[in-house]
Amino acid sequence: MAHQNEIRFLLNGKDTTVVDPKATTTLLDYLRIDQRLTGTKEGCAEGDCGACTVLVGRLRDGKLKYETVNACIRFLASLNGCHIVTIEHLSGPDGRLHPVQEAMIEHHGSQCGFCTPGFVMSLYALWMETPAPSAQEVETALQGNLCRCTGYEPIVQAALAINQYGSPSNDYLNRERSDVTARLAALQSTSRIETGPADDRAILPRDVSDLAEVLAEHPEATLVAGSTDVGLWVTKFMRPISPVVFINHLEELKDITLDDDALTIGAGVTYSESEAAIREAFPHLREYWDRIAGWQVRNMGTIGGNVANGSPIGDTPPVLISLGAEVTLQKAGGARTLPLEAFFIDYGKQDREAGDFVASICIPRAKPGQIDAAYKISKRRDEDISSVAVGISVVLEKGTIAEARIAFGGMAATPKRAASAEAALVGQSWSAEAFDAAAKALAQDFTPLSDWRASAEYRLLVAGNLLRRFHLEHDTAKDAPVRLAIA
Repeated sequence: MAHQNEIRFLLNGKDTTVVDPKATTTLLDYLRIDQRLTGTKEGCAEGDCGACTVLVGRLRDGKLKYETVNACIRFLASLNGCHIVTIEHLSGPDGRLHPVQEAMIEHHGSQCGFCTPGFVMSLYALWMETPAPSAQEVETALQGNLCRCTGYEPIVQAALAINQYGSPSNDYLNRERSDVTARLAALQSTSRIETGPADDRAILPRDVSDLAEVLAEHPEATLVAGSTDVGLWVTKFMRPISPVVFINHLEELKDITLDDDALTIGAGVTYSESEAAIREAFPHLREYWDRIAGWQVRNMGTIGGNVANGSPIGDTPPVLISLGAEVTLQKAGGARTLPLEAFFIDYGKQDREAGDFVASICIPRAKPGQIDAAYKISKRRDEDISSVAVGISVVLEKGTIAEARIAFGGMAATPKRAASAEAALVGQSWSAEAFDAAAKALAQDFTPLSDWRASAEYRLLVAGNLLRRFHLEHDTAKDAPVRLAIA
């Protein structure tokens, strides 16, 4: 079968073709080195600082959607059929400043200027989606942008004032949306794409069936959806990852189904794409979801990738396990479904046979009497990795705890249920004493490590106090004494 050996996309307003791009060439390097578009900066090279923020537009069900992404960890080869928009594209034909840029100047939102292009691009994306945002919406949009010298107050004030300088309806990306949509539709590939040399190979399967064939041919391949983790393997560890199979373009892995029984999320669904369904089905995850990385990473990273990676400090596995989620694995020979907790075997090892890939995650809806919560402890509130994360789910029947599912991240080599703590709760009445006993039982479930994020002693202490916090926040006994044990 003949395969395409080039990727095609729009770069700002220009149709662009790149023949045989390497799998590990980042979008940032391509923009700065090959195209000399140096407004996009490299700060951290790991998707934390946001100085490299650009917009990427992609067709989804025939509609064009623009999102902020970190160019430093986004691989060029994954961008076939996309519209890449950099800071250079914001000025008009006559060179006039964009309304976002005018607002930043008028409200003194820039000092050294290094981080400013990234801030402008994030505010641009917000302005197009929400022309009159609240201060909270602005702060959420800027979670993935770090500034060391200005302070955020003038930047927030600029964001709130953009409409004084122009309207999104007159913006280029909105005025030209139908034209760009048609141009991107013409760039979509109907065949498999294989590019790059043998030691830096990129493969974009035609569809999910072709993905299964590719993995049967290359069981050693690195599967990449959002590249929010794999990107660092390249930029920080110089790790060889060839061949790389990119899947973020596969529509079949983007399905979201919500019914009375469960929420089923395709492995290619990003955190941002899943947000509305997650909030509807599991309202207790609203705040938790906003604390997963920053906006750019939520636009790139996928729940399926977070699960498949198997990190003991991944944000989603603990809460999904507590809710009784199941994962479906697929390969050329068929599919199988297993409880998510059984997928994680040991550090860096998952129950994945040769050719397997995560296809979807199914999360049951709550039962009558079910109480759920999710907590994340990190050094920095926003855009930080968990020191400890926990999902807690209990079912109450006439004041007695009939079921308990408690899963922690950051406490063991894998995301893991707290079996002894659960046993201490089941059959007990809803009381501070029951949760105090469960907190103490955690020492039987976990022997956490000490690292730069937290000591073992801290992890056990905070884990126990999160169980006590769960009880206090959901205690309906009006005359029950409120107390919080800290030792």
